[in-house]
Parts: sequence; C-alpha cells; structure tokens
Amino acid sequence: MNKHPDYLLNRVKSPADVKKLSLSQMEKLAQEIRTLILEKDAAMGGHLGPDLGIVEATIAYHYVFNAPKDKIIWDVSHQTYPHKMLTGRADAWLDPDKYGDVTPYSNPNESPYDYYTIGHTSTSIALATGMAKARDLMGGHENIMALIGDGSMTGGLAYEGLNNAAIEKHNLVVVVNDNQMAIDHNVGGLVTALKKLRESNGQTKENPFTAMGFDYRYVADGNDIKSMIDAFKAVKDVDHPILLHINTLKGKGYQPAIEHEEAHHWVMPFDLKTDQPLAPAPTGPNANSVAMDVMKEHIQNNEKIMAINAAIPGVFGLDEIKEKYPNNYQDVGIAEQESVAFAAGMAKEGAIPVLFENSTFLQRAFDQLSHDVAANDLPVVMMIAGGGISSESKTHIGVFDQVMVSNLPNWIYLAPTSLAEEKAMMEWAIKQRKHPVAIKMPVQPVPTKGGQVANDYSRIQYQIKPGKDIAVLALGDFYASLGKKVATKLGATLVNPISANILDQAALDRLAQTNKVIITLEDNILDGGFGEKVASYLGGKDVKVLNYGQSRVYTDEVPVTKIYQQNHLTVDQIIDDIQNL
Repeated sequence: MNKHPDYLLNRVKSPADVKKLSLSQMEKLAQEIRTLILEKDAAMGGHLGPDLGIVEATIAYHYVFNAPKDKIIWDVSHQTYPHKMLTGRADAWLDPDKYGDVTPYSNPNESPYDYYTIGHTSTSIALATGMAKARDLMGGHENIMALIGDGSMTGGLAYEGLNNAAIEKHNLVVVVNDNQMAIDHNVGGLVTALKKLRESNGQTKENPFTAMGFDYRYVADGNDIKSMIDAFKAVKDVDHPILLHINTLKGKGYQPAIEHEEAHHWVMPFDLKTDQPLAPAPTGPNANSVAMDVMKEHIQNNEKIMAINAAIPGVFGLDEIKEKYPNNYQDVGIAEQESVAFAAGMAKEGAIPVLFENSTFLQRAFDQLSHDVAANDLPVVMMIAGGGISSESKTHIGVFDQVMVSNLPNWIYLAPTSLAEEKAMMEWAIKQRKHPVAIKMPVQPVPTKGGQVANDYSRIQYQIKPGKDIAVLALGDFYASLGKKVATKLGATLVNPISANILDQAALDRLAQTNKVIITLEDNILDGGFGEKVASYLGGKDVKVLNYGQSRVYTDEVPVTKIYQQNHLTVDQIIDDIQNL
C-alpha cells in the first residue's frame, strides 16, 4: 500500500510531468525523493549516499531535456533511484509491497529511459562517444550526456572516453559529479585537479579539461535545482563537446551519511532513528579477519609487504591496515587494471604485493592478470572476495573470476575449505616467490579448522575421506556444506581438491579405478571450470563424471535457492541424478 498518497511524486508518471512543476514544487519533490530513498534503504538496504546527492541534478535533467529521445548514461548507475522515480517507477519506493519490483541499477528491460545494464565504473563516457558517433552517422540531433562521479574518474576507461569525447564534432556533454568521494575517500592526482577547480569557481588556468579541448562549465552548487536547470539549459543542443563540472554533497539530507561517507555509500537494512544496522555484526573469526591477521603479522615482522585494493577497503576490513600501517597500504582508486599492474611492478622489484579484489570487479583487469602478471610469472598474491553463486544483479555476480584466472598460464588458484586452510594458503602464497597465486576467500560459512591442513601447495595433493563406489570432489565453500551432505547420504568418498586449476592426477587415477561415478561441485560457472578440467582428464577412463555448478548465464537478482534448483545443486537433486544413472 502507498505510504505517501499525499506526495507530489504520485503525480509524476513520466518526465513530461516534471516539466509542469514550478521551482517550489520541484524543491518539495526533492525532499520527498530523499525521504523515500531513506525509507526503502532502511528497509531493504542499497546505495544511499550517491542517490541522496544526485536528486536535484536528476530533477533538473528531466525538466530540461527530452528523454528518452535525449539520452543520459549514468556511470555505475548506482545513483539512479531518483531517475527511476521520475520515469514511471515511483511505486517501487512509494509502496513497500513493491520495493522489489525494480533493480538497483539502470535496466533497459525495465524502462525505455534506461539504455544500458550498468553496474561497474568508468564506462559512461566511452559508451556516450559511441552513441554520439552513431547519431552523427544516422543524421540525428538528440542530446547525448554521460554523468560520471569523480570516483569513477579514477578508472582508466574514463580517460579513454574523455580522449575521444573531446574530439566529437557535435553535441556531447560529460557531467562530472564531483562529491569529493569514491566509495572510500578519493585518491590520486585527480583529487588535486578537481580541488583547484572548485576553489577557483572553475576559473583556474590549471584545467585538464580545457587543455584537452572541452568547453568547460562549472556549477558551484549542484544541489540547487535552479542552478542545475540553468546549467542544463545552457548546454542543451550545443553543437560541440562540453564538460559540465558540478559540485554536489554526497549523502545530502541525512547527516550520518554526510559525516560517515564510506559507511553510507551502500548500507544494509538499518534503523532510521539510530542509524544502526538491523542485523547484528558477525562475531568470531571470518575470512576477512583471517586475512587481516596474516597481513598484520607480516607487517609487524617488518616484511616488505603491501595490501593493495581498488577503492573497496570496507569489503575486506582493510581500514585497520589503512589507518595503522599506511606505508603498507595502497588504494589505487576504482582502477582494477592499475591495482594488478601496480602489484606486478612491486613483485618485480622484490616486494610482496597482496591484492584484495572483488570477484565481480576483477574482470576489468583481465589483460593485466594475463599480460603483466601471468606472462611474466610474477609472484603476486591475490585474495578474491565475493566469488560464488549469489542473488546479486547481473553486473555484480561473482561466478566468473575462477574461470578467468585459473585458465591463464602460471596462475595457481587455491580454494580453501576452512579458515585454517585459508590462513595456510595465504602464508604459503606470501612465502613462495615463484608464481602468482589467487585464493578464493570463503563466502559461505566454513569451519574454523576443518580437516587436515597442508602448509605447502607447490604440489597439489587431494585430501581424501574414503567411501564406496562414488567420489565427491567439492571445491572450496561447497566442501563443508553441499559436498559433505551429499557424500554422507551416498556413503561416498569425499575429496577436498584444494585447487581450482591444478589437478592431482595421481589421486584422480586412483579415484577412477575405485569408483563408478565421480561428482564435481563448484561454486561458480561450469564452462571452463574445475569440473570440466577433471572430466577432460578422466575422459579416457572407465568412470562416469558428473559436473555441478552454475550454467553460463547472467542471473539478475535471482534468489540463490532458485539458482541452486535450476542447476541441480541441492542434495536431493544430486542424489536423484545418481540413482537415475
């Protein structure tokens, strides 16, 4: 049921309705939108600070431009909640029963006002350059705009896009939404350049955008609707590339989000009265705390070790390292390519780089993983979070990193089944100086100790608990949960394969001789994965091999239980498959 039937937003069914509003009505609309963002995020979680800060610019855009003919590409698109409310999807904020009706990012399947499925940073300008060139080629005249946050400007593709946008022959507007933040505090030389522009009201001669050839404009208060309307009117239909730099306040309208920007970039469900999360914080050791303990031990031992991440310290609990050991911490910004190349450079000079990467974002650095690390066989250590089947949106699923990394030469990809094994693998990876090593950090609950733990992974040796007729090879997270349950019900041999890409061929030979069926379980896509490697190796043996994992599809906010059902990843389904052989 609509919680706010009196809201002005109820009358806004499309941008055409925004154009009918007075300035005072638009200011009231901005207040309503902020209230709704806070209410829904408090109930469900979601991006908070970015959306609170972009409200006025969004209202002004739809007041001035003629979407969907005029096109705006939202970089990352995590700040599109106000845009969605103004383009026919307001019920997903007004009515709690419909909170789940829209996705958290731009989605062309949802609305003609969204042009791309976007969830990663730095792509908007490059996409806009292609759209502008296609428009020119086809004789169109619509306005093309890319809106990019300054945090996204730390990504290399943003500069590639700017380089081409500056020479566009006709209309193209790049809006730099400067809120002085990425997910964490912004880093790098761009911070200095934008600061000089803000402090001079856009007048400094040290302007990188005019140097590139852009017609540069500055708005000192990007949270003032009239200023933004005037700025947008001034750039509408202009027949050359423009860079519009707007200064906004991330988290505007909610003081805790202003005072603690990183913690409120994205939030879990929380109490609006106290700003406290509804779910209690996890206690006891976990994958993050184990990794941080290892890092602190080596730092305190005065080893030349560095924790490297790409603007997401909160994902790993790296804040303590950042604050207590700044000389052993490097945040490169939202720039995964730079993070991997940076680590390669450190390894070449003899230091110990430990990369902390999120599975879904790591794909942005594929060339560096291959060309700079693998081809040079450099001893980079990489801890990967979020690698597994999840209910995330299609831009944030974590089922590709294992296949991507483990099929590159020289990389060793390890998958711990317990926290003790994670620690042992990390210690070995730091100590060895021969090859790059990736470690899949557990995303599901795993035991603290588990079974036998090796201390040398230079030679992969499977850990085997004997059973009869059937062997279950359960990789990583799936060992302690799905693997153990399946093996117990079938009386099967249970195997911890340790590595996603290095096979223990001697063990596989023995398992093929003593079993009729071999089952592989992995928490990622099947194509190119661990199971296919096992099946390929055993192709000439007299044994049946069944591979279980996720099919090669994009899931989009699909419940994990449904994904498991669709892919026969439940205990009962696997047992039925065995019985039906």
